[in-house]
Amino acid sequence: MARPVTLTSYTNRSMNREYHKWWSPTLGRDMELLIFGQGGQPVVVFPTAAGRFFEFEDRGMVAALAEPCEAGRQQIFCLDSIDQESWYNRDLPPAGRVLRHMQYETYVMEEALRFVRFRNAADRITLAGCSFGGYHALNFTLKHPEQVNHCLTMSGAFDISHFLGKYSDDNAYFNNPLAYLPRLTDQHFLDEYNHNIRFNLVAGERDLCLDDNLRMAGIMGAKGIRHNLDIWGNNATHDWPWWQQMVRKFLG
Repeated sequence: MARPVTLTSYTNRSMNREYHKWWSPTLGRDMELLIFGQGGQPVVVFPTAAGRFFEFEDRGMVAALAEPCEAGRQQIFCLDSIDQESWYNRDLPPAGRVLRHMQYETYVMEEALRFVRFRNAADRITLAGCSFGGYHALNFTLKHPEQVNHCLTMSGAFDISHFLGKYSDDNAYFNNPLAYLPRLTDQHFLDEYNHNIRFNLVAGERDLCLDDNLRMAGIMGAKGIRHNLDIWGNNATHDWPWWQQMVRKFLG
């Protein structure tokens, strides 16, 4: 991994905020991220569909977690996405979209998380995301469970089949958790899920991704994977004000 360049580091109230940028050899482009806080449990956040690394801050999610960050109980790492180059890139055929996503997964594993480990010595991390960020958080957790102790998805969008049309290969299959999880039999993965990871699937009763969450919870239940499905009432929808409340409940 290329050495990150810290362009901004300052204290806002009593919360440390840092901006980092480096050339990713995996992706062949610059990648950026933000850090909030100085220690505690590392929380790695994926942005929503085609979102950017600054989204979590701009949308009030960091402010919702100000107290645990300022108290040193939590350190937030906000990753960038390349969804516009992968799943949402209509100029690429489906096979190319999947391959670009897999390069992103390699970047997360071999570059971003190595940087997280350099900055924070915790054994395992929390992964979190809203909407399509929830897909990234859950898919990464299921594929690399030894890295994670808590997976929080808020209004997670888990089905990637609509990006692929009728296209199918092993790469596409093993990046669609609604497809591969029902058939997973490897006891190592199942033991990791049940003994070392908390799964929180959170959505609103009027959420456009409610069905994805009900389907995923049904699959997890059928596989005997311990999880918490939390459906919020009061006409809760797929939107930031609800996600601010959700993240405060589960990470605050």
